[in-house]
Order: sequence, then C-alpha cells, then structure tokens
Amino acid sequence: MSVLAREYREEIRPALVDKFSYENVMEAPEIKKVVINVGLGDAKEDPKLLDAATEDLARITGQQPTVTRAKKAIANFKIREGMPVGLKVTLRGRLMYEFLYKLINITFPRVRDFRGISPDSFDGRGNYSLGVDNHTVFPEIKVDEVDEVFGMQVTIVTSAETDEEAFELLSRMNMPFKD
Repeated sequence: MSVLAREYREEIRPALVDKFSYENVMEAPEIKKVVINVGLGDAKEDPKLLDAATEDLARITGQQPTVTRAKKAIANFKIREGMPVGLKVTLRGRLMYEFLYKLINITFPRVRDFRGISPDSFDGRGNYSLGVDNHTVFPEIKVDEVDEVFGMQVTIVTSAETDEEAFELLSRMNMPFKD
C-alpha cells in the first residue's frame, strides 16, 4: 500500500468524518482518479515528438498513455480529422496514490520559484485541475536526454460533493495551496 493511501485511511478520513460530521465513514470524500493530459500540437510536423512524449509520460506515470486524436478538421491549424494531437493517462488505485505522493512531495519542491498552487481551480463539483509547465521537473526524466519540453494538465477527480470538502481533503494530503 502506498504511503499516501495508508495516510488517507488511518489519519485523513477520520479527520474528515470529524470535521464535516458524517454519519458514516463511507461518506468521507476520497480521490477517485487522476487524469493527466498532454497537448502536442507540434506532433503533426514531427512524429518523433509523439514517440518521445509517450515514452516520457509512461516513465512519469508508470502506465502507457493513450493517444488522443482530432475529432474535427481545423484548417487554420492544419489539423485533419484523426490526427494525433495529444496523450492521456487515467490513473486509479495504487498508481494514482503513488503519482500524487510524488507530485506533492518531490515534484513541486523541484519547481523553480514555486509559491504554491491556486486554491481557485476547483470546478464546483469537488474536482481540481492544475497545470505543470515543464515535464522535466519529474525525477524520472533525465534533462539532458529531452529533445522537446512539454506541459501537462493534471485533473484530480474526487467524490467530494463541494469544493470545500475537496479542498480539505487535498489540504490534509499536504497539497501546497497558496495562502
């Protein structure tokens, strides 16, 4: 069991039950999944970029990413229907907790001039989205082997009913929110 999963079961969930006075432990919010999206608009000109990004994202998440393709042709961007435009990984269970632990405790401290993440990025239903500008901040990536730097969007999907519950859940997991 991952460190963060054990911490959630033993410390965070009981604290959430006390704070929000749930009648049942199963009412406490939990993290359902983490979705990582990478947009690769330049992949249409350089197919090797897609292969390199796939390899890097698989190394970061521990799971093989899915290639997302254009649903419609957009002439102004020179994109045809079915062209690869990005990558997506959905993490659940053990890999999800390990990725979150690594993101919170290893990756964020490695970001230059990091002052915390915005507490305003909740969607109104208890889900949180954040962006990572540079994928080389992850410890699995060797910077001297990287040809192209890409960013990623990380969406944390929770079972929380409100943003307040989700904020409390992520705060107790040591998510570094700005004050």
